[in-house]
Amino acid sequence: MNKPAATPLFHPRNRHQGRYDFAALTAAHPPLAEKVRPNGYGELSVDFADPAAVMLLNQALLKLFYHLNWQLPPGYLTPPVPGRADYVHALADLLAGDLDGVIPRDLDVLDIGCGANCIYPLIGHAEYGWRFTGTDISADAITAASQIVASNPGLQRAIRLRRQKQEKAIFAGVVHKNERYHAVLCNPPFHASAAEAAEGSQRKVRNLGLKKSAPLNFGGQQNELWCEGGERGFIGNMIDESVAFADRIVWFTSLVSRKENLPVLRDRLKAQQASEVRIIEMAQGQKQSRFLAWSFLPVAARSQRLKRR
Repeated sequence: MNKPAATPLFHPRNRHQGRYDFAALTAAHPPLAEKVRPNGYGELSVDFADPAAVMLLNQALLKLFYHLNWQLPPGYLTPPVPGRADYVHALADLLAGDLDGVIPRDLDVLDIGCGANCIYPLIGHAEYGWRFTGTDISADAITAASQIVASNPGLQRAIRLRRQKQEKAIFAGVVHKNERYHAVLCNPPFHASAAEAAEGSQRKVRNLGLKKSAPLNFGGQQNELWCEGGERGFIGNMIDESVAFADRIVWFTSLVSRKENLPVLRDRLKAQQASEVRIIEMAQGQKQSRFLAWSFLPVAARSQRLKRR
């Protein structure tokens, strides 16, 4: 069988370039070895539809590259670590653009919907030393994320977690009085309903040619998968609510999975008079992704805020 054609690289600073080094990964996390098998091209790999295999791979990646202990309860989405790292590095570039290309290190970042995996705070702190506040509407997710933080010495002073108790709020209630942040990142729910989320999972099953009963890494809790209005609705609400925090947060950002949502979201930002709007394109292998970034501050004010220590 022929190998697939070469695909675009990750961000240049992403540690996960090229194919997985399973010798190094299994040395870092020996339990992974039982899931490593030759694939159809004769190269070592794991079954990415097997949640146990993906969990072990993630644990190995986080141990090898970031020296982190990481465990996720059953039923939650297991994030692809290399792709999540790309968002963090691209965000660093966005911030550096206001500082003559110098990546700021002494920052406070807000992660909206950190989930049980807490992946962005973990990578962001490991790579750049940023301090994070992670929020989530799920008490169980906050508990799981707190256990990850507690299992890694030194992280409790760098990562704090807060439950969003207001069902319809995004920033209100979790951004406390007089708090300021240099950036927000967010991976919003994708689907608009439980039925749409279920169909998305079944479509992946069909694409892989697997039986419907096969165990899959396409699970996830309700709030991870869908919300009223889907991705467009969530980010739209985020844009509207961001106006009230315009002078307290330098850059707001969110992943946008559906490219067709961008024109509507840009129009919404124009209506809310954002002073700067960017679409940052990213590529992870064959997958193209992007995040939408906006600020209500002029560049001079952004630069001044990012320089403060």
